Amino acid sequence: MSGQLKVAIAAPITPGTSGGVATFIMGLVRALGRLHDGPEIYTIVVESQQQLDCLKPHSGANQQLVLKTSLPNQDKRMRANGRITFPGLLKCALGPLLPAAKYIQRLICTPAPRYWPEVPISDGFYESLGCDVVHNPTQNFVLYALPTIYNPHDLQHLHYPQFFNHATIAWRETIYPAGCRLAHTVVVGSQWAKDDVVRQYGVSPEKVQVIPEGPATQSYPEPSPEFLVKVKYKYQLEEPFVVYPAVTWPHKNHIRLLEALAYLRDNCGLTVRLVCTGSLYQDFWNQIENCIDQLKLRPQVKFLGFVPGEDLRAIYRLSQCLVEPTLFEACSLPIFEAWLEGVPVACSNATALPEQVKNAALLFEPRDVQSVANAIREIATDSELRRELRSRGYQRLEDFDWERTAKAYRAVYRRAAGFPLTEEDCWLLKWNWMTEPQREMESRS
Repeated sequence: MSGQLKVAIAAPITPGTSGGVATFIMGLVRALGRLHDGPEIYTIVVESQQQLDCLKPHSGANQQLVLKTSLPNQDKRMRANGRITFPGLLKCALGPLLPAAKYIQRLICTPAPRYWPEVPISDGFYESLGCDVVHNPTQNFVLYALPTIYNPHDLQHLHYPQFFNHATIAWRETIYPAGCRLAHTVVVGSQWAKDDVVRQYGVSPEKVQVIPEGPATQSYPEPSPEFLVKVKYKYQLEEPFVVYPAVTWPHKNHIRLLEALAYLRDNCGLTVRLVCTGSLYQDFWNQIENCIDQLKLRPQVKFLGFVPGEDLRAIYRLSQCLVEPTLFEACSLPIFEAWLEGVPVACSNATALPEQVKNAALLFEPRDVQSVANAIREIATDSELRRELRSRGYQRLEDFDWERTAKAYRAVYRRAAGFPLTEEDCWLLKWNWMTEPQREMESRS
């Protein structure tokens, strides 16, 4: 083992989208690239020139971006640094077993019909990079001959199967259990998500590491007063307005939010403007448009689609508050982003959100239109409440920082590769991010 840890990170992001996984990868790459207190080298692997161009501005001196190509001989033996290795359940040499890999995955996954997908097997590219560990920060999992870090992000398909087609559920129920059982470490963004992975897939709690993210928009410049004016004119924004950044997936619950706005207008005489950002998921977008027309909300609602990160920071700054009525969230990036800009938050009481916000947001029941409406009315009309929530948001955000997130991932990489851990590494790996304030943990260490 050399003294320099080499980490490969699979980063097949989709440029021009605002999905949480893409913003997470960009944030992580940027944060790791700014760690200068360790000898680690990070190889960021992309699958197209467009992806490379997208990540290049976020990369640092300790990182190299590599375009994935097929090996000349498509070596299926998955050799790594001259040896055959694999973490977790398979401690033996995999070379002779790889021709039977499809049978191995059937042993570790739920029995399935003939069309059920199979766990991908590495073609040897990542192993050829000479790295010590591989990180899959997307939900996809590939069987490598190296210790692997895996981010399933969430198990929404098990809680809301009605939002997924059969093919997607089949894929998730092949890949997710395999990744959670075969990876060296599974990383999720909240204690709620960890408990869910342990409960659903029978994974040991010691194998699942909680590492929340920071505000994804932090990598973009802070908006100047002149830029705020420019963005306001660019998108024709009329203040005051509430903001909701989310791809138009069904679980994001846009329709209940629209119904709450109509309820306030028709029953309380209160017109609240709404600005939504995020890519338009076409399979559900038609239902949202029909709802807007049926409720006659066109004059007070804007869906801007995907907006660049620097514009999003300005839109937050211009908004009166963030309203997030999502039905399912393992950890919300928009909440962190709103707190960064001093924007008060009202959000649903679903899944991991109460754990994430603690007392720094106004909670509501996302399935109850009147509950959503009451929360919007309260935060939109009470300036003292907004001031208090703004203050609490700043304080809560102190426990979530991209530098600390990057250092925690680095500690996971070091542990997976068998490298020595520093005192800070041990501190980060044992810290309960969601429930224990940083200042209390530091006072005990």
